[in-house]
Amino acid sequence: VYKSKDVMVVGAAEAPLAPYSMVCQLGYPELSTLDDPDRAYRPFTEKACGFVPAEGGALLVVEDEERARERGVPVRGVVAGHAATFTGASRWAESREGLAHAITGALDEAGVAPEEIDVVFADALGVPEADRAEALALADALGAHGTRVPVTAPKTGFGRAYCGAPVLDTVAALLAMEHGLVPPTPGVFDICHELDLVTQHARPAELHTALVLSRGLMGSNAALVVRRGDDSAR
Repeated sequence: VYKSKDVMVVGAAEAPLAPYSMVCQLGYPELSTLDDPDRAYRPFTEKACGFVPAEGGALLVVEDEERARERGVPVRGVVAGHAATFTGASRWAESREGLAHAITGALDEAGVAPEEIDVVFADALGVPEADRAEALALADALGAHGTRVPVTAPKTGFGRAYCGAPVLDTVAALLAMEHGLVPPTPGVFDICHELDLVTQHARPAELHTALVLSRGLMGSNAALVVRRGDDSAR
């Protein structure tokens, strides 16, 4: 028998693709309005013109690591550190500082040095000012490692599921570490920022620690550090 403090189900999902909700979303200046699906969502490029919304989400079972190992279940990953800040709605230039503070806070809580981050799952809004702020935030928080660490944004292939997006990225990060593959960023080729953005094909890599980034349209910035599950048993 487990008490509520020992285990919980966490996650998020979005279903915004309905006529009324789409009309509401058209008020977002960050929303892409291009008809061509191959060109509509291309973050970190000179032709970035916004994001494409998506439906989807994910759920995770989170519990005390010791309890999980006592009952013999596989530990897929460990939540090592998290931090969040707020910089104001659509103030994307200011999100550089806010996101950098969130990254630094998450690293501090996890006890992880910048160079220990093996992969970054980017927020990748697809708005030039926001993309620039994110790239600079990585450089601010990770130093020179921010331009060398593999960065990816799988959401460019299926869309940005609002509050479901960071949970989907977290699941993708856990699977990437399990399989030793950084998933690519679909549809992105002409990168215009100093990032090692993984494109076209998945990249084999030894992955132990991942950084997942998220920003909300209303001004929230968040960073999550997760470790590979089998590493914590060593």
